[in-house]
Amino acid sequence: MTDTAAEDRRRIRPSTRVLLHDLAVRRDRDEWIVGRMATRTFVALPAVGARAVELLGEGMSVGRTAETLRAETGEEFEVSDFVDDLAALGFVARIGDCPVPDVEPPRASLPRLRPHHVRFALRPALPVLVGLVLAAAVAVLVRRPDLLPTYRDLLWSPHGSLVLLSGTAAGWTLLLAHELAHLVTARAAGVPGRMRLGTRLQFLVMQTDISGIELAPRRHRLTAYLAGIALNLSVASSLVLVLALTDTGTTAHRLLGAALLLALLPLPFQLMVFTRTDLYFVLQDLTGCRDLYGDGLAYARYAFRRAVRFGRTGGPGTAADPSSRLPAHERRAVRVYSVVLVVGTAACLTFLAAVTLPVDITLLVRAARGLGPDHGVAGNADSAVVLIILGGVNVLWLVTRWRNRRAKRTKP
Repeated sequence: MTDTAAEDRRRIRPSTRVLLHDLAVRRDRDEWIVGRMATRTFVALPAVGARAVELLGEGMSVGRTAETLRAETGEEFEVSDFVDDLAALGFVARIGDCPVPDVEPPRASLPRLRPHHVRFALRPALPVLVGLVLAAAVAVLVRRPDLLPTYRDLLWSPHGSLVLLSGTAAGWTLLLAHELAHLVTARAAGVPGRMRLGTRLQFLVMQTDISGIELAPRRHRLTAYLAGIALNLSVASSLVLVLALTDTGTTAHRLLGAALLLALLPLPFQLMVFTRTDLYFVLQDLTGCRDLYGDGLAYARYAFRRAVRFGRTGGPGTAADPSSRLPAHERRAVRVYSVVLVVGTAACLTFLAAVTLPVDITLLVRAARGLGPDHGVAGNADSAVVLIILGGVNVLWLVTRWRNRRAKRTKP
């Protein structure tokens, strides 16, 4: 316990009253989600904990709160310890007459964007509109299957540098729009949100932290999780409708086909729930799990150690199953997810070693060899573009990975 926490504890007496920060509360099955939106700190509490927060928030003293809870539940509840825990979470503004040091809230992306500016993102009519555009695009593709994109649509120009530059620009633009959809929808629900670069295994991604959406109604939560996918589907559907009106064989038609494929390419990635994609958060919400990835990883490590120990000693070992402390519905979901996590991660890393790295190395080596006075202006330009874009992406992955891991290690 820190000196500050110990000092706080000495100040807490039965007559002590505490002032809580503005907290939000939402019931979730047999528990209550309590959080402070300003710091994006949230915790799941049993009903008695949520009731204690309510009583303390009404100005009731620590001793009176304990007496009320004893009368209501028939059990003792250590309110002083509970206040200590709330203070450690940053939920307490003052204990008695002594203010509790506060933490600086995390910065939000686009802070001038207010919830009332983007309230339309949560209107029920918007998903209906997306569905209508998608249905129209599917109907067009049924009648015009030749509009279905293939990899050849990406090769719209004989100049590889143009293909690479246009593809990179369009891909990052769509990625930014995808994350903006998450941010806008979360902001409409009153959640600040922050966009930043991140890594998922070998993938460089842009991600939006929308911590706080846990306190929103389920419809708003699912809307925020699925907003990026809806954006990609809307763009792809619109491109299909425009393609149907464009003459085939023209440069415009080829460019639209390439854009259509780029809009669709991120969607299969969303199925890789073992990398915590958008669909992972939908799955976590629907299964009622608090930390599906963390609990699944812990169970996978436990199962691995247990298997290794069994192979060495012939016995199952004595380590406790980390999933045993979870409710039954979470325990089942975590154990199934742990299998998906292990198999999916192994498959991704195998693909990285067998395909991605050899291809990247080959392209970089060829590009390096293509530089020089013997290869002309066009050859040098193509090689330079490959080195800048492909090499830049790999360097950016390394820098982002190092920066995020460092921030995680230094986080208090």
